[in-house]
Amino acid sequence: MKASIVDEVGGKFKTVDVEIDQPQGFEVLISVKASGLCHSDLHIRDHGFGYPFPSVLGHELAGIVEAVGETVTDFKVGDHVVGCLIQYCGHCENCLSGKTYMCLHPEETLRKETVKPRLYGKDGSAVVNQGFGLGGFAEKALVHQNQLAKVPDEMPFDKACILGCGTVTGAGAIINTAHVRPGDSVAIIGTGGVGLNAIAGAKVAGATTIIAIDIDDEKLEFSRRFGATHTVNSKNEDPVAKVKEITNGGVDVALEVIGLKATSEQALHMAKKGGGAYLIGLAKPGTILSVESFEEMVAYNKHLEGVMMGSSDLKRDIPMYAQLYLQGRMNLDDLVYKTISIDQVEEAYEELASGKIIGRSVITSF
Repeated sequence: MKASIVDEVGGKFKTVDVEIDQPQGFEVLISVKASGLCHSDLHIRDHGFGYPFPSVLGHELAGIVEAVGETVTDFKVGDHVVGCLIQYCGHCENCLSGKTYMCLHPEETLRKETVKPRLYGKDGSAVVNQGFGLGGFAEKALVHQNQLAKVPDEMPFDKACILGCGTVTGAGAIINTAHVRPGDSVAIIGTGGVGLNAIAGAKVAGATTIIAIDIDDEKLEFSRRFGATHTVNSKNEDPVAKVKEITNGGVDVALEVIGLKATSEQALHMAKKGGGAYLIGLAKPGTILSVESFEEMVAYNKHLEGVMMGSSDLKRDIPMYAQLYLQGRMNLDDLVYKTISIDQVEEAYEELASGKIIGRSVITSF
């Protein structure tokens, strides 16, 4: 099959032929119909974060089940599915308490090193790493059933793929982690793909004040399509002061979706008494935040929380978001910036790094 592969940290995405094995056990073979280009894969390509190379990245995928392993129970050939980078075993303490996004043994969704690898080089000699157990930048993907959710056949693939990361992370942080309720006020710092999904999630949850914060006026105006009621350009004015002015004291929930020290601290400062700041953005390793413990955390009773994958249950949440989209209650259409071929991944990521893209580039041609 064709796959877009990265050979080393800092390398370029290039299309090559890769061999893929047949499904075993709980594995599902998927014919990939769409795969979104998330910024996280660019971070991994550029910084490594301990991931082995060569690697097929891509963790936002949607497609059709082509074959199933002998013990698969959740899917059959022909099902339309969405992949998710949440890897869970299903039987550890966290999984049994409903926190599959914090599974203690995610490695159980992968093949053991003593077994034939899922992906390998064309000559059969070199093992190719499968990013997040998905490897979505390819014609096919071999994935454990615990990383897949079924969606309605009428769900467009180019929108469906976004559900597996951008939507569960952004909207999930609002709905599952912060528990936003009707009438709440929310500020979202960063209006990329995850930030826009957070805005859409805040609208679904019933927030009446939804403040989008960014340094790009075009992105800020675009965020109104997803439900932003106010916008703040933090390049031109103090975002903390402006948020407090809009809300008369601060927001119930502030989300940071960039991964910077300064904006993470701003999120805490713009939360009101009793409010919370939630950190979603992927910060560089070693980033340290400065928090005034008494005034911010004790006297004002604020809380600061990191968010992993929107505290999502992928089997429950992905089909729910698909239904919200089909009902016209969640905007995914505007998230698709453009569709590309698998040969254009490097070019599309260069465009993403330049800040020119609003939304997602999605591979639909293999």
